[in-house]
Amino acid sequence: MIEAMVSAPWWKTTTVYQVYPRSFCDSDGDGIGDIPGIIAKLDYIRDLGFQTVWFSPFFRSPQRDFGYDVSDFRDIAPEYGSLADVERLIREMHRRDMKILLDLVLNHTSDEHPWFLESRSSRDNPRRHWYVWRDGRGSAGRRPPNNWRSKVAGSGWHYDLATGQWYWASFLAFQPDLNYRNPEVRQTMLDTLRFWLERGVDGFRLDILGSLFEDAEFRNNPPTWRFFPSVAEPDRFFRSTGMTENHPDTLEFTRCLRVLMDRYGDPPRFLVGEVFGGFPVLRRYCGGERPEGLHSVFLFRGMDTPLEARPLRRLIEEAERHFPEPFTPTWVFSNHDRMRRTTVLGNNRRKARLNALLQFTLRGIPCAYYGEEIGMQQGKPDFRRARDPLVSMVRGLPPFAQRLVYRYTRGVVDRDCCRLPMQWSSGANSGFCPAGTEPWLSVHENHATVNVERQKDQPESLLSFYRRLLHLRKAHPELQGGHLELIPASRLPRGVLAYRRYLPAAGSGQADTAEGPGLRVYLNLGRRRTVIPQGAGGQRLFLSTRQALIGGAASVLRGSCPVEPLEGVVIGP
Repeated sequence: MIEAMVSAPWWKTTTVYQVYPRSFCDSDGDGIGDIPGIIAKLDYIRDLGFQTVWFSPFFRSPQRDFGYDVSDFRDIAPEYGSLADVERLIREMHRRDMKILLDLVLNHTSDEHPWFLESRSSRDNPRRHWYVWRDGRGSAGRRPPNNWRSKVAGSGWHYDLATGQWYWASFLAFQPDLNYRNPEVRQTMLDTLRFWLERGVDGFRLDILGSLFEDAEFRNNPPTWRFFPSVAEPDRFFRSTGMTENHPDTLEFTRCLRVLMDRYGDPPRFLVGEVFGGFPVLRRYCGGERPEGLHSVFLFRGMDTPLEARPLRRLIEEAERHFPEPFTPTWVFSNHDRMRRTTVLGNNRRKARLNALLQFTLRGIPCAYYGEEIGMQQGKPDFRRARDPLVSMVRGLPPFAQRLVYRYTRGVVDRDCCRLPMQWSSGANSGFCPAGTEPWLSVHENHATVNVERQKDQPESLLSFYRRLLHLRKAHPELQGGHLELIPASRLPRGVLAYRRYLPAAGSGQADTAEGPGLRVYLNLGRRRTVIPQGAGGQRLFLSTRQALIGGAASVLRGSCPVEPLEGVVIGP
C-alpha cells in the first residue's frame, strides 16, 4: 500500500505555501517584493517542509488591483522581474523537487489590456465581441441592460460613452469580463495555459472561476433575501447570482481545461479553482461519478468555521461526504483576500498550533498563507490611506460603519491588512527590504518580536512547530493521502474532536478496523483536561501542540495520554 501512495499523483499528497510576491522579499531595494527575492527564499520554504508554492499573479499589470488586473498574460510586470526570472524560478524550484502553481485570472483582464482597448474603440472592431457588451435599457439606452450586480457592490454594468453600450465586469469596473461564448477567447485562454505549461509550470490556481459564463439571454437575476454573500452562498445584495455565477457552461468548460492538463501528464499537472457555493456546487466543478473537471477546489468554509469541536466535525463530515476518494478536498484558512487566521483566532498561539495540526492532518491538500507559520497578524485598517481598491466601498460611510463592515467581511474591504510584508527579522523593515527603503506597505508594528529570525532556533516557537508538523506529515503516508475516519462524538469527551488516518489493508483493498493500524489525532478544543487510554490511541506520542512536548522524537506512552485544554496530539503504534 505504501507503493500505491508513492505512485499517487503528486498533487494528492502535497502541501501548498501561498506567496504574495509583492510582499515576500524585495531584492532590488524598490520596496516591492520580486521574483529574485522569492528565489533567494526557496530554501526557507523547502526546509520548512512545503512541497508546492502558489504565487499570486506577477503578470504585467497596471497594478490597480495588484496583479489581478492583467494587461499581458504572457509577460511579467517589470517591478517583479522578467520572463527570464520566472523561467529561472521554475528551474530552481524543480531543482529542489518543488512544484509551482501560477495564479491565472481567466475571467477578466485589465481595462488597459490591448484586447480591451481594441474592443472599446468601436462597435465594429474585430475584438468587440471578446468582451461582454450590451445595449442599455430605456429610450436612450442609458440604463443598465439588466439587474446583474458585481461581486463587490453596485451594478456590474459600466457605460462606455464613446460607443454607447455597456460592458460587464463581475468584479471591479477596470476589470472587464472576457466573453467566453466567443470561441476565439476560449482558444486564446487555453493557449495561455499551454504557454506556461510548456515552460514547466506544474499547475494553476484559477481566480474567480465561477464567473466565466453568464446567461446567454441576459435574463435578470431573481430576488433573494440574502444581503451579504458567504463562502457557501454567493447570492448578495438581495439578488441571486444564478445567471452570472456557477453557470452550467462554466462547469462544462472546466472539462476542457482538464483535457488540456491531462495532455501534459508527465509529471501530472494540477488545477485548483476559486469558486463559491455549497458543497454540491463545489463538487460539480470536479466531476460527477468520476473526476473529470478540476482536480480540486478551495473549501473556504473553514475560514468561517469556529475552532470548536461540533462545527468542525460537521465541516469535515460534509467534506468527506462530497469529496470521497478519488476526489480530494483542499483545506485553506486564510489567503490574500481574507483576515489572517492568527488574528481570527485572537492571536492565541495555542489555537494557532491547533489550527495548523488540524489543517495538516486532515485528508486533503493543505494550503497555508505566507507568514502564518510565524503567527503574522492582521494590520490595522486605515481607510484614508489604503491602497486596496475595495476600500472605495466604505470610504463614504461613517467611521463606525466602516469598522462594522470590515469586521463582518473579515477584512475583505481593506485587504492591505493581510498583505503586509513578510517578517524575516527584527531589523529595519523586518528584513523585507533594505534599510532606508520605504516598503510598499508598512511592516507590522510587532515585527521586532514576530519574525523568522527570532523563531527559527527556538524549539517552542510556532515556526518550529510548523516545521516538525510538516516533516511528520512527510514521514507518514497515512497523513499524505490515506483515509480519514472520524471518531464518534459519543466516544469522546465534550469539546474533543478526533479522527484516525490510515491506509487500506494491504492486499485486500478493504479498510482496517477501527482498532487497527494508523495514526490518531486528538484536538482538545474544550476547557477541561481529558485523558486518552493507551489502548485506544496506540503506543507512541508523535506530536503535541503543548510547548513542553514540541521537540524531540516520538515518545513511548507507558499509560494513558493526558491532553490539556487547547492541546492537540498525534499518537499511534
